[in-house]
Amino acid sequence: MTDDRQLQKDVLAELGWEPKVTAAHIGVAARNGVVTLTGHVENYMEKNAAETAAGRVKGVKAVAEELEVRIPSGLRRGDDDIAAAALQRLEWNSAVPKDAVKVKVEKGWVTLTGQVDWRYQQEAASEDLKWLIGVAGVSNDVSIKPRVNAADLSDDISRALHRTWFFEPKTVNVTAQGGTVILTGTVNSWHDRQLAGSTAWAAPGATAVENDIAVI
Repeated sequence: MTDDRQLQKDVLAELGWEPKVTAAHIGVAARNGVVTLTGHVENYMEKNAAETAAGRVKGVKAVAEELEVRIPSGLRRGDDDIAAAALQRLEWNSAVPKDAVKVKVEKGWVTLTGQVDWRYQQEAASEDLKWLIGVAGVSNDVSIKPRVNAADLSDDISRALHRTWFFEPKTVNVTAQGGTVILTGTVNSWHDRQLAGSTAWAAPGATAVENDIAVI
């Protein structure tokens, strides 16, 4: 098992390797496999890139992201400009149903509301906006429409997980209550944990996923 000091060094090295991240402004602490990122970044995209980079390092069990977005004065935009740009991005995004998502912006923070049919549509609504100049953060409050019959949801997800070589039948358990999916068990990496969550979200009828899988 990687010790905390080595894990800290590995995460710092990965942040330095990631071209989207200015690692000099980010501090890393590691304790029992849980990595905490502190410091500041210049935009919301960099914040996400730092979290993703830390999560893919071997030995990382969880990432606590406490980074602050400090937008340089020359790149700041008014809320009305950000809202207009966000609406235009959504209109041009073929994955987002027309007029399904509403936008609110307050001090650079974008909040999305509305309702879509699939998780990928929900994710697509916020993914593009991370790259907009002036955005300090995005809250994706878009909900997924419930489906009438979700009785076979857990079985469908279990079969999907076990079709890949990442997951053994005895390591990941799937239960469902209505459209809420609960994942438990163990995996070998943070990446595998995220992959299990993405697989569950792809199931027709999934409206929420509680990922309680532990990384060992």
